[in-house]
Amino acid sequence: MPDLLRIATRKSPLALWQAEEVQRQLKIQGADSELVKMSTRGDEILNQPLAKIGGKGLFIKELERGMLEGRADIAAHSMKDLPSVFPEGLHLGAIMTRENPTDAFVSNHYNRLEDLPTGAVVGTCSLRRRCQLLARFPHLTIKDLRGNVNTRLAKLDNGDFDAIILASAGLIRLQLQDRIKSEIDMDIMLPACAQGAVGIECKSNDEPINKLIAALHDSETAKRIHCERSLNATLGGSCQTPIAAYAELHGDTLHLRARVGTPDGKVLLIAEDEDSHSNAIALGQRVGQKLLADGAQKIIDDLGLPA
Repeated sequence: MPDLLRIATRKSPLALWQAEEVQRQLKIQGADSELVKMSTRGDEILNQPLAKIGGKGLFIKELERGMLEGRADIAAHSMKDLPSVFPEGLHLGAIMTRENPTDAFVSNHYNRLEDLPTGAVVGTCSLRRRCQLLARFPHLTIKDLRGNVNTRLAKLDNGDFDAIILASAGLIRLQLQDRIKSEIDMDIMLPACAQGAVGIECKSNDEPINKLIAALHDSETAKRIHCERSLNATLGGSCQTPIAAYAELHGDTLHLRARVGTPDGKVLLIAEDEDSHSNAIALGQRVGQKLLADGAQKIIDDLGLPA
């Protein structure tokens, strides 16, 4: 293991926070590290909706290439951006404790989604958020919103939107929780698969590094994340597909809720089930199969998203 561990990260403020948190936790374990900042395609193309340019690994391929080429030892990722299949030689070495997984309602004039009048403009580039919003509030106007957290907040403050939807975890981590007017109830909007969790990717055969980062792994978070990611993999989803899921652990029982919808909100498929926490992956697969049986595959195929 190198004397100075190299952590690959994107350059956005939130990505840097995640990498710096990994760095802080590694320091507690007695390991020194440095950040290797990289730019990804998702960061560079800001004038198009993510769903149009995306596909799996939109924000992480450069980081993975950096590890495979020996420019970095590990990479810190937002778990919701991480594809279900890893390049040969890499794997998910640890999943850290999950932050608040909800979506946040952010506005300068309204306190809740329910307060928005007909025609109010809501900003989000997420098809998952769009389909759930329009299913419940068809009178709203949804417009694409790209950029990092601060860029999105600036567009709201400039009057471009009446409200925007952001991940609560990102605002909390950037100490911007005062911008959250309200957390959106799970009955209205389920989060993205694995939202709020940070994962550490590394070479699968590097035993010293795997042993080191194992100390940062949270097993309860991991069971929930593996369940949600199993659902996503069963549906063939990426971080841009309108798939929502949330797994809760109650004692030894894992309960999974999931949704798939059309971008106009006119169709919203819902499924849920529960099982022992030891069957997390099977539970995700089973709920995914329920959604497929109800027509989820056609919804996903009709979107024509990049693979």
